[in-house]
Amino acid sequence: MAVQTTVPEARQGGLFARALRESLFAGLITFGMFVLFVGLKTDQNIRNELVLTQRWGLLAVFIAVAMAGRFLMIVAIGPWLASRKAARAARPVAAPQPQGLIRRNLHIVGFAALVLFPPVIVALVGVQGSLKFVDNFGIQILIYVMLAWGLNIVVGLAGLLDLGYVAFYAVGAYSYALLSSNFGLSFWLLLPIAGILSACWGVILGFPVLRLRGDYLAIVTLAFGEIIRLVLINWTEVTKGTFGVSGIAKASVFGIWSFDVSAPNNFAKVFGLPMSSVYYKIFLFYVILAMCALTAYVSMRLRAMPIGRAWEALREDEIACRSLGINTTTTKLTAFATGAMFGGFAGAFFGARQGFVSPESFVFLESAVILAIVVLGGMGSLFGIAVAAAVMIGGTELLREMSFLKAVFGDDFTPELYRMLIFGLAMVVVMVLKPRGFVGTRQPTAFLHERKAISGSFTKEGHG
Repeated sequence: MAVQTTVPEARQGGLFARALRESLFAGLITFGMFVLFVGLKTDQNIRNELVLTQRWGLLAVFIAVAMAGRFLMIVAIGPWLASRKAARAARPVAAPQPQGLIRRNLHIVGFAALVLFPPVIVALVGVQGSLKFVDNFGIQILIYVMLAWGLNIVVGLAGLLDLGYVAFYAVGAYSYALLSSNFGLSFWLLLPIAGILSACWGVILGFPVLRLRGDYLAIVTLAFGEIIRLVLINWTEVTKGTFGVSGIAKASVFGIWSFDVSAPNNFAKVFGLPMSSVYYKIFLFYVILAMCALTAYVSMRLRAMPIGRAWEALREDEIACRSLGINTTTTKLTAFATGAMFGGFAGAFFGARQGFVSPESFVFLESAVILAIVVLGGMGSLFGIAVAAAVMIGGTELLREMSFLKAVFGDDFTPELYRMLIFGLAMVVVMVLKPRGFVGTRQPTAFLHERKAISGSFTKEGHG
């Protein structure tokens, strides 16, 4: 007599077969996408001849990772997420639990930790050893935090998909570089000027896209970013084209102390310290930290004001926003201008930090990275965006320190080549496990009557 298979066993067998089939498809797709980019590499030898290097082992690693990820997604992660969703739906709404002292003041604790970061690093690794950590980790991460918080106003609060945000970053950087080199203006004077000029360009971008939404808005903003980059390349009389602007003046401590070696009021000379570039980097760290704190404060204050609530209404439903009498033209323009202003501030700081700006620093990839940080952290969540920037930018910098990866992937391994692959994997994982981002809930600031249960939140009386 034939043995009948039970329904759960049949379902499990069908799930395993589907997982195996889709993992093979994922392997084929990965092979087709990366065979010319990873499996084969062109190079030049000493005689300037073109040499084709085969890297089938690295390609096999990519294919294996894609197949294993897809297989586990269907067999293990998919059922686990379904059971977790069902359990969450069946679970009654829990009463709010009192938060601890540290959790209530988490933002203060985090800010205090950042303030103490440079002296702690100096104490642990010395003055010269701290340069790498303060610059590559501290300053680099905070620049992207500020850029992402600026873009969050446009994307997270107003719901306007902007793929050309790097254009305002470039306007701020070139404004500081050109005005400083040609007119000798100081950093503290050019910082607000760069923000104002970037805000003006934000308004200029906002006018043509007032009637656009969704994909069409994204395409136009992407084109705007490319137009700015091409102008910087071809307007050689002003921007010096691909050669860039070099010799940009450093920032000073409000004109009291300078960081130029030849200046009589050099910071190290005044305090009798050994000459080192670490002092300038530590100073820049505290400058960008103060700028990030100002960005966060302004964002929170604006969100609680009527203009912030208008942004959220525009994000949720533009037609309903118009029916309520909200001027959508002013709302969109203020969102673009405010976000662009913070991008201009970050660009001016970037010019002071690097001492050199060129169009290669403001390509579309930068806009994609900033937007990915906003999405990963959670649109509208300042804390989540900061966490995403620390994880993604800090993780990329950590790859530079992992020399053993070159033994696995070859001497040509560089984190820049695989940064977008890491971003893609992180986006997939976060969108599966946390669709709203690390900390994002997308809740409006004000409620008419009572707060509904949104993304696991409890019900309580609201305000507004």
